Amino acid sequence: MTDNSALDPEDRKIVTLARSARARNGVPEGAAVRDETGRTYVAGTVELASLKLSALQTAVAMAVASGAKSLEAAAVVTEAESASEQDRAAVRDLGGPQTPVLVAGVDGTVRATVTAG
Repeated sequence: MTDNSALDPEDRKIVTLARSARARNGVPEGAAVRDETGRTYVAGTVELASLKLSALQTAVAMAVASGAKSLEAAAVVTEAESASEQDRAAVRDLGGPQTPVLVAGVDGTVRATVTAG
C-alpha cells in the first residue's frame, strides 16, 4: 500500500476523481486520466448490451475524443488487485509504456503503481 499523502497532489486528485465516479455512478470501477496539458477525464465502467468498456478504457476514450495527444498519468479505483492488461494497453496507446497507472482500492488507498508498458 502507498501512503496517499506521499503522492503528488495531481496524482491524489485523479485518485479522488476516480473514487468519486465509482461511488456517484454505482459502477464496479471508476477511473481518471490526466493528459499532457493537465486536463483530467473521469469515467466509470460502461456495461451495455452492445458495448462493454472498463472505467479506464472509457476515460482514455474520452481523452482521445477531446483531443488529448498524450497522458501523464492514470488512476483506477477497483476491487481488482491490479490494472488489467487491456486497461494498461489503452493507457499505453495514448501515453506510452512509462505512463504510471495508480491502482487504488474502493477506499481510495493506492495499493500499487504500475506502468502502462
